[in-house]
Amino acid sequence: MPAPAKLALADGTVYSGNAFGASGEVYGEVVFNTSMTGYQEILTDPSYCGQIVTMTYPLIGNYGVNAEDVESGKPFIRGFIIRELCQIPSNFRSEQSLDEYLKQANVIGLEGIDTRALVRRIRNEGAMTGVLSTVDLDDASLIRKAQAAPQIVGQDLVREVMPAASFEWSEPLSDLGRPPGSKTDLPGEPHVVAIDYGMKRNILRHLRDMHCRVTVVPGTATAEEVLAHNPDGVFLSNGPGDPRPLTYAIETIQGLLGKVPVFGICLGHQLMGLACGAEIFKLKFGHRGGNQPVLNKATGRVEITSQNHGFALSSENLPDCLEVTHINLNDQTVEGLRHKEFPAFCVQYHPEAAAGPHDSSYLFRQFRELMTEPVPAN
Repeated sequence: MPAPAKLALADGTVYSGNAFGASGEVYGEVVFNTSMTGYQEILTDPSYCGQIVTMTYPLIGNYGVNAEDVESGKPFIRGFIIRELCQIPSNFRSEQSLDEYLKQANVIGLEGIDTRALVRRIRNEGAMTGVLSTVDLDDASLIRKAQAAPQIVGQDLVREVMPAASFEWSEPLSDLGRPPGSKTDLPGEPHVVAIDYGMKRNILRHLRDMHCRVTVVPGTATAEEVLAHNPDGVFLSNGPGDPRPLTYAIETIQGLLGKVPVFGICLGHQLMGLACGAEIFKLKFGHRGGNQPVLNKATGRVEITSQNHGFALSSENLPDCLEVTHINLNDQTVEGLRHKEFPAFCVQYHPEAAAGPHDSSYLFRQFRELMTEPVPAN
């Protein structure tokens, strides 16, 4: 018989199901992801640090887990909630089951609850703190813990996921994961310094596929430390949580703009916006999934995108130096920005996919081409 487990939300709601993966107790912001596949990439995306993720697709684990598709050194997710766990994975690339993988990674899983009811509550009430436990099954006790647990707003989670030191990255995209036309025919090998706030590895693979030399530096690197590498361009990575406490990152970006081409994704997009004077707000339940429609205002095309964020830049009182380039068609939030004076742009979504559509992979080529253009004098 499977062991019992429970999830308690801060609003007093409790869900009872079966445990899988590790045992124990964790707290985190309870969110949901609408992707049909890609659970392994979600588990290992450092952007989910501090969160308990619910998958809306009902059957998870059906193709197992393999070492090639991880997006970081380990799962940073705090807990994983699904409707049904596949007990017999079947795929030629599978190396172990999801249950075995989560046990090794010490991540608690919960299955057998009505995930539709949980997602509906999050959509109606907003993402909220919850406690997931296999050791304390008392409803009242779990609710008290959930109500006392710290919220994700105001926390600096980047320090929990960023690398301890700089390193070089050399792995390109695999033939299996390479979108058509992604490899560049441009000459040279521009040097990109990627500031790692919790970066997915597929971003680095895309940069290598663009024939870029890639140096990764920790998210706390200063502008002086970044420029000491003599980069041809700087990349601002994705990462977890609230960007507003990351004053060190904002100051670094302010010191880089106008000196070198800049490209930011997700948290990097938010930090670039804050560095230019934009304002941030927390979304009610965020955008997480592989099916978010985004309008490219320059081309008029709709891109289906992979997304994972709980905060967004406000379109109101946007600084004059920034131009909105992309809009989310579900809620009209800002999905892309371009600096009017300096060679710098950013997007809220994930053009590197993993997992997800490749509609926006052109942005890496755009960054590659930007690095060959002369930088205006500051």
